[in-house]
Amino acid sequence: MYSISDYGVMIGDRPRITAYAEAMKRVITPGSVVVDLGAGPGLFALLACRFGARRVYAIEPDDTIQVAREIAAANGLSGKIEFIQAMSTDVTLPEPADVIVSDIGGVTPWFQTHLPSIADARRRLLVPGGTLIPTRDAVWAAVVHAPDLHARHTSPWDNNGFDFDMQPARRLALNTFKKGAVTDEQLLTELQRWAAVDYRTVDEWNVHAEVCWTANRAGLAHGFLVGLERTLAEGITFSNAPDRSGTLPSGSIYSTLFFPWTTPVTVEAGDTVDAELRAVLVGGDYVWCWKTTVRGRGQADIVKARFEQSTMLQDALSPATLRKTSASYVPALTENGRMARFVLDAMAQGMSIGDIATGLSREFSASKLRDPLSYVAALARQYG
Repeated sequence: MYSISDYGVMIGDRPRITAYAEAMKRVITPGSVVVDLGAGPGLFALLACRFGARRVYAIEPDDTIQVAREIAAANGLSGKIEFIQAMSTDVTLPEPADVIVSDIGGVTPWFQTHLPSIADARRRLLVPGGTLIPTRDAVWAAVVHAPDLHARHTSPWDNNGFDFDMQPARRLALNTFKKGAVTDEQLLTELQRWAAVDYRTVDEWNVHAEVCWTANRAGLAHGFLVGLERTLAEGITFSNAPDRSGTLPSGSIYSTLFFPWTTPVTVEAGDTVDAELRAVLVGGDYVWCWKTTVRGRGQADIVKARFEQSTMLQDALSPATLRKTSASYVPALTENGRMARFVLDAMAQGMSIGDIATGLSREFSASKLRDPLSYVAALARQYG
């Protein structure tokens, strides 16, 4: 969930907004029906009206949609925009859209339930042959010299100030990636396309691809950087690649991602680096794995370094926690679980929030229920 301040940062990303506006202006005509998917405060919906759309459906599950309504009213556009507070996968429209515009992904397309949502909207909400904005994304990667970015993962454990050995925590910390940026001078290889998504056809949520680089200069490599090149319409693109630093401003919402290696590796010009990257949607988010092999120039059989890392390994899991993930584990409800079941059962019977809260207070320990009404209301917002 984003705050209004977060949305302000997104709207302030002018190259992004300008590119979206140009793409929308190209395809929206008088009479067009447009869906703003993940509308937030509704800027794309407003733009669609300005470019001549007959009807706009702004779909947003968060309460930010109320702000979007107020903004539309302030601009005299309430009559042209229908605001729908729901997940798009739960929405059925009275008419199909000619254009769907969205920006619900992350730095890469493999972000939460972005791809399933886009594919569902394309199948159910878009006319055959309709337009999706963006059209496609390409994801690039490059090996980088980035001591500062690597230190974000390791410094607290290497330099804890008390001369303690914190290596067990350091190993976990190096199994995640973080946002970060580098300059063109920090690239030790050329940018290579790692993978791409065409939103007009995508029907697969996971990705598994390999990329191979040849170092074009010597340096100490700390990992690789991953970034985005987005095509909104033919000829309308933007990229956050370091060698195109003028394309997006500093602080753009499309920051690059730094995937660290366990230890830095000294590479020479001509050394090769092979990486296998995988992202698998589990529940509502992705598990990332990256395997890297560094070989010396002309020495394919001599490995200088090899790493296998995964976001699955970033958390410290106790044996008790691991047992709870086993298929043979038989769970029993805790008191918190019984409370939640009581509330959901009462909701299913059609009881009001106030009556449920009263019943909950009678049924369960007061120490667990400092504010029964707020507890019930929170579950109602999530499941009601």
